[in-house]
Amino acid sequence: MATIAYLRVSTDDQTIVNQRLQISQKYTIDREFSDEVSGSTSGTDRTGFTALMDYLREGDTLVVAAIDRLGRNTIDVLKNVETLKDRGVSVVSLRENFDLTTPMGQFMLTMLAGLAQMEKSIIAERREAGMARARAEGKHMGRPPVMPKEAIREALAAHGGNVMQTAKALKVSRQTVMRARETD
Repeated sequence: MATIAYLRVSTDDQTIVNQRLQISQKYTIDREFSDEVSGSTSGTDRTGFTALMDYLREGDTLVVAAIDRLGRNTIDVLKNVETLKDRGVSVVSLRENFDLTTPMGQFMLTMLAGLAQMEKSIIAERREAGMARARAEGKHMGRPPVMPKEAIREALAAHGGNVMQTAKALKVSRQTVMRARETD
């Protein structure tokens, strides 16, 4: 059973020194992992976090300066905490002052789950509202076209209206040529 520290900062002007100091004042750390990357990067995409997850064993205690160090948003934090809990790792957060293996920690985990669900719903609502506004403004939704429709139509005319020859010449699907032919 080891006590492991995980330190993370998300901007170039921050350092992990303060987190290290906070943790070392309360715990004797056996091993430390850290990341100095963007806060928008998922935990599983960070090299230090990935190494941490590979290293942790059942019975270990993971100490963080704040619970938000474990993910980019509530959903990511909750997912990572659940993974750690399932593996038998205790998670201690200094800022929030809780240990997720205690009843109070379990309560906080339940609160995090509720917040994660609310955050997910709000994100979905905002996405839908943005898409509705874009559709109302007549904006194109989805991936940008591979080739302008006018260019496809010109090639189609040059191939005497033969969809298959046009598709092969342009290296696009037959369906792309047919859609360009049918619109406008």
